[in-house]
Amino acid sequence: MIRVLLADDQILLRLGYRLILEAEPDIEVIGEAGDGAEAVSMAVALEPDVVLMDVRMPNVDGIAATATIHQTRPACAVLILTTFDVDHYLYTGLQAGASGFLLKDTSPTVLLDAIRAVAGGDAILAPRPTRRLIDQFMLTLPEPRRQERRAAVVCALTDRELAVLRSLAAGRSNREIGVDLNISEGTVKTHVSRILGALSLRDRVQAVVLAYETGLAVPAD
Repeated sequence: MIRVLLADDQILLRLGYRLILEAEPDIEVIGEAGDGAEAVSMAVALEPDVVLMDVRMPNVDGIAATATIHQTRPACAVLILTTFDVDHYLYTGLQAGASGFLLKDTSPTVLLDAIRAVAGGDAILAPRPTRRLIDQFMLTLPEPRRQERRAAVVCALTDRELAVLRSLAAGRSNREIGVDLNISEGTVKTHVSRILGALSLRDRVQAVVLAYETGLAVPAD
């Protein structure tokens, strides 16, 4: 059972989320917070698997709350939901430790898939801002530095791990990567953990950014 905490200052939105989530047999809503400070205290007390976090909330905003939750309960995944398609929120949210970023106009099916994904250790990013994020990071490094970092990554990983990294950058889930590479989902998870450790990365999002930043992955049109 995936235990979810809702954090949004709009009561009607929380009610809508609750109705969607509680219709699912594998998801349980364990609490609701109306601001960031309350979200932090409830995350510590209730130990949810996933927090659905709004950005703009009174007292403590969702980004600051995400950072505190990430520090105090690193096993808890934070999925940021916002009305605002703004790069600043995406960048700062990822820096704060969020495992996912979706816009509030996301369909219920996508939201449910995202909750299950981040609860399982995956990262989820909304397509539009993700493409801009990738484009931004591809322009960050000068070419000599890009090649230097690329060589370091290639030296640190096996051929199979490089294949897994490229699949991560393509947005493939653990199950899909396993099918593509003809290995078990558990083996994929082992490879992902090894990649993060070998490259000193916090999570899959950082792995994806590094893959594009170094040119090991190239965005599709």
